[in-house]
Amino acid sequence: MDNSESTSLKSVWAYKPWWCQPWSIILTGISIICGSWLVFSKLWLTSLVTVPIFLWWYYFLIVYPKFYQQNR
Repeated sequence: MDNSESTSLKSVWAYKPWWCQPWSIILTGISIICGSWLVFSKLWLTSLVTVPIFLWWYYFLIVYPKFYQQNR
């Protein structure tokens, strides 16, 4: 990855507040998944919680930055 790609990938996050940064999105998702397991201790219920979080991660961490980079 050259510097221009690296700069444009970082720039999408430059406009976002701290709670919408990749680290906070991942940490929040992991906390919710772990919390679901700790509270319910049911694999099927934790799986129901995990699927939307993975979709959320996919959109905000992969699709949205690519879309932003293409439309810059």
